[in-house]
Amino acid sequence: MLDALIPLVQTSLRNPRGAARLIMAMRLGREALWTALALVAVINSFLVLLIVHTSATPIPLPGYFEKPLTLFVLIAGLLVVYIHAMYWAGLAVGGKGDLMDVLAVVVWFQVLRAIAQAAIVVMSLAIPPLGGLLSLVVAVWGLWIFLSFLAEALGLKSVWHAVAVLCVAFVGIVLGVVVLIAMFGGAAQGVLS
Repeated sequence: MLDALIPLVQTSLRNPRGAARLIMAMRLGREALWTALALVAVINSFLVLLIVHTSATPIPLPGYFEKPLTLFVLIAGLLVVYIHAMYWAGLAVGGKGDLMDVLAVVVWFQVLRAIAQAAIVVMSLAIPPLGGLLSLVVAVWGLWIFLSFLAEALGLKSVWHAVAVLCVAFVGIVLGVVVLIAMFGGAAQGVLS
């Protein structure tokens, strides 16, 4: 399994559009992709909780940061909204992609992101200044990878078209966040019974 994943990680870092084509060519089933999305939401929830508990932040955090199940539901819900918003925004700007292709590349990007977050946590605990630098590098490189993945999945000509998709999708994401927080955030903080 690792023999197949390591080259895909390397390709993702060097040639993201090529990696996106490889991921889409796998033609994973709908159930496998949605299950993988749930799994990456679990992993991201764990990493967020780890980061919150290992960092000494003076800022009070919302109550759902203390409730793993609520945090998982929020992350999974945001990912679903995120995928649909980008897909429909992609079609609106002339893309010709498939929802399952967008789902596949987003799931793979979340896997890469989880690996990077774990590395950042370890580096931040070992050598804090290098952890901050690594975080910055990962953010910039990750954005380029993600835009390339999105451009390929939606059949867009360039990453600049993917930037346009993100801008259009932002409105959908904000609306989705508002709905999710209204449904789950208030309950997590004890506002709703």
